[in-house]
Amino acid sequence: MAEARPLLRVQDLRVEFNVKKGGGFGRPVPLRVVDGVSFSIAEGETLGLVGESGCGKTTLGRALIRLGHGSIHGSIEFEGREITALGARDFRQLRSRMQMIFQDPFGSLNPRLTVGEMLSEVLLVHGLGKGPDARRRIAELLDVVGLPREYHHRYPHEFSGGQRQRVGIARALALNPRFIICDEPVSALDVSIQSQIINLLKDLQRDFQLTYLFIAHDLSVVEHISDRVAVMYLGRIVEIASSRDLYTNPTHPYTKALLSAIPNPEPGRKRERIILGGDQPGPMNIPPGCGFHPRCPSAMPECAVTAPALRPLGENPGHRVSCLLNS
Repeated sequence: MAEARPLLRVQDLRVEFNVKKGGGFGRPVPLRVVDGVSFSIAEGETLGLVGESGCGKTTLGRALIRLGHGSIHGSIEFEGREITALGARDFRQLRSRMQMIFQDPFGSLNPRLTVGEMLSEVLLVHGLGKGPDARRRIAELLDVVGLPREYHHRYPHEFSGGQRQRVGIARALALNPRFIICDEPVSALDVSIQSQIINLLKDLQRDFQLTYLFIAHDLSVVEHISDRVAVMYLGRIVEIASSRDLYTNPTHPYTKALLSAIPNPEPGRKRERIILGGDQPGPMNIPPGCGFHPRCPSAMPECAVTAPALRPLGENPGHRVSCLLNS
C-alpha cells in the first residue's frame, strides 16, 4: 500500500502490573507484560498483532486507550500528538476517536439494555444526539453493520453470536472513530461467521477510512485482513513485516512454527509441522537472553545470554526480526 503518515506511533511501550509473589503474601514486584514494543500504523492501514494467549497482545491494545490498571511507560502518539501524559479530560475528548471491539460479544454488552438503549447511551454521554437525532443515528448504525432497523428493541440474549458482534461493531462506530482496536473479534465465532465479520470490517474500513489494530492468536485469520503483521512473544515483538513478506518469507523460528500449523490450501502440498517443546513461560518466569530460546529448535548457546534487538532483515527495512540467527 502507498506510504501514508502514521496515525498511531508507539515507541518503547512497557506495561507493568504490581503483583505479590508467594501466594499473595510477599512484597509487590513489578510484572512487565509488555516489554519495549515499538510500531506505527498508517492511516487506513490494518496491522495484525498475533501471538499465543498470555503474550501481552490484549494488554498492549488496552493500554493504547487506557483500559486496564497497568502502569504505562514509553510513548504513544495519536494524530501526531503525544497522549501518554494527557489528563483525564483531554484524553476523554480524544478517546471518542479511538475505539475497541471486544472478543466476547455477549460479555461486552449490557444484558439489561436493548441495542437501541445501548447506542443511545453512547451518543448521549458524548453529546452526539438525543431524541430524533439519536434514533436516526441508531438506524444508520444498524444499516451499516447489516442488522435490520427493527432490531433496535432487542436485548443481547436475543441475538446470535455473529449478530452480537455486529452490535459491538455498531457501538464502536457510534462516535465516528478513526482508529479501532479489534481484540480477537472473531475467535468466539463459527468459521462461516468469521469470514462474514472480517468482510464487514474490511467494507467499513473502505467506506469510513478506518485504521485497525487487529489482534488474534490465529495467523490464518489475520492473513485476510492485515496489510502488515507483527508477531508477539512474551511481551515483545519478534517479527514484523508486510503480510506478503511474512507469509512467504517467515524468518523468526516462532513465526515459522505458527505458520506451520496453518493447513496449506493447495491440494497435495502439506506444510511440515514444527512442534515447539514445552509451554510459553509466564511473564513472571521470562528466561534470560532471548525469551524464546528454551523452545526454539534452532537455539544457540548465545541465545540464552543475549536478548536480540528487532533489526531490519537484509535490505528490507519494513521486515524486522528479533533473532540472533539473522544478526
